[in-house]
Amino acid sequence: MFDSKMKELEFRTGAIKPIECVKEAFSLIKDEYWVLLVVSIIGAMIAAVSVYILIGAMVCGIFKTYLRKIDGDKVKFDDLWTGFKYFRPSLLVTILIVVPIVVWTAILVVTLYLPLIMQLPQGSGPLDGDEMMRSALIAFSVDAVVALLMVCLHSLLIFCFPLIVDKGISGWDSIKLSSRAVMKNLGGIGGMVAANLGLVMLGFLTCGIGIYAVLPLLTASNLVAYRKVFPKLV
Repeated sequence: MFDSKMKELEFRTGAIKPIECVKEAFSLIKDEYWVLLVVSIIGAMIAAVSVYILIGAMVCGIFKTYLRKIDGDKVKFDDLWTGFKYFRPSLLVTILIVVPIVVWTAILVVTLYLPLIMQLPQGSGPLDGDEMMRSALIAFSVDAVVALLMVCLHSLLIFCFPLIVDKGISGWDSIKLSSRAVMKNLGGIGGMVAANLGLVMLGFLTCGIGIYAVLPLLTASNLVAYRKVFPKLV
């Protein structure tokens, strides 16, 4: 039993080819693309309405739905609701993802917007060009550093939610296992981050509306990459 569990948690290295993951993902989900989009949007709406308290549960439910499709089955919308049973296991991962975003936003406000607002009561008129440039450079530098740190953190956690859903492990165990797998697949994960950015930029080219349309492809691509590293045991 122990050997079987250890085998289940083994992972591959060097298996992620980002462009191939995107192509394979589209091929796998194209026949139920819009159903998966609805699942993603409803899950995101529930997370937002709950002030993101349920974001972990909803992400787990969404991933459960997508993994079923990627593993060759038909989409079951009810899989979204199974995410609620992963609320506790996913809570630690949710905190590690959401808190840095809140901190990033606070830093952005303090370094960019607050200095500009503080100038208004002084009655000195608009900032001159040098002050504006200095404030912008400081804000950009701080924001860039924090953004880089966040990308690194989130990259280490990229497999956490799928592991919780797929392997039934705890949040802490998923963090340790995801981090090890990512460190052994840094090239592929870096490529997936770049591919995700490319898909997001493609979505924004259509006045931002297209970002919703690429959500299923984004999610499925990352889960195909997950399956390359953690193949389903038959």
